[in-house]
Amino acid sequence: MKICAITMVHQDYWAIEQWYRYYGRHLGNRNLYIISHGYDPEIERLCPEASIITIPRDELKNFDRVRLRLINGIQSGLNNIYDWVIQTDADELVCFNPDNYNSFEALFKTTSAPALFALGLNLAEIEGDIPLRPEDSALTHRKVACVTGNYSKAWAVRKPIPLRWHGVFCGYRKTDDFPFEMPDDVFFVHLKHANSEALKLTNATRKSVADTVGEDWNVNGWANPDFHAKRFYRKLAAVQELPWPEAVALGYEQIRENPVRDAKRGIVKPPFINYVCRTILPDWFQNV
Repeated sequence: MKICAITMVHQDYWAIEQWYRYYGRHLGNRNLYIISHGYDPEIERLCPEASIITIPRDELKNFDRVRLRLINGIQSGLNNIYDWVIQTDADELVCFNPDNYNSFEALFKTTSAPALFALGLNLAEIEGDIPLRPEDSALTHRKVACVTGNYSKAWAVRKPIPLRWHGVFCGYRKTDDFPFEMPDDVFFVHLKHANSEALKLTNATRKSVADTVGEDWNVNGWANPDFHAKRFYRKLAAVQELPWPEAVALGYEQIRENPVRDAKRGIVKPPFINYVCRTILPDWFQNV
């Protein structure tokens, strides 16, 4: 079975290094495709064996819409070569319990669905956590996470199906029947809040983009990223903490059992439930 992964990045060096090491270990570095938004030799240095696709960064108007079309278009092309294409942002890792699956190939062999979703975990750096060095894995040094529907995203497709709004565009007449498959023991880990120093740099870049685009920019969290980060930590501290098995069960109950089927947009996606509960990750995450 042939499997690849694709992402898009601009200067988020800590995250892209995490992404490259993780998916490279599972899929092989030469099966990784990185769209660099603007020429950046540092991306080539950090990800030396990946295929780097450089696109111009001279126009940011309608950037998010253009970005979505671009990455889905390349994903569609890769679907002609690969059996499965994994698509995530640079700060997102799809992790599976090694007791149940020993590889992405083993996971994909368990399903006949055209696309897969995974239960979302927003990984967090908390007081007392050590600062991360560039070579450190976030999954080794961070244990606290928030179960979230916002990051229970579609992440892999076996045919050219566009990913949109954290779900899939399956067509206006297929939303009732399209399978919302979220396998047990597979998790979509969002790393944005796992490294406070990297987050400062990322937020500065996002604020710069929002200021450049001005009133045309409406992507949530970019115009005022520091406010959104502070809100995340505040809500994380306030939300109920549950042991791992109970947290996962609650997440599946609230998210897997309640997919959004939007016939007007032709989208199937997870419900927007951002703070289900807080939990401590089991030790197996350190070994994936």
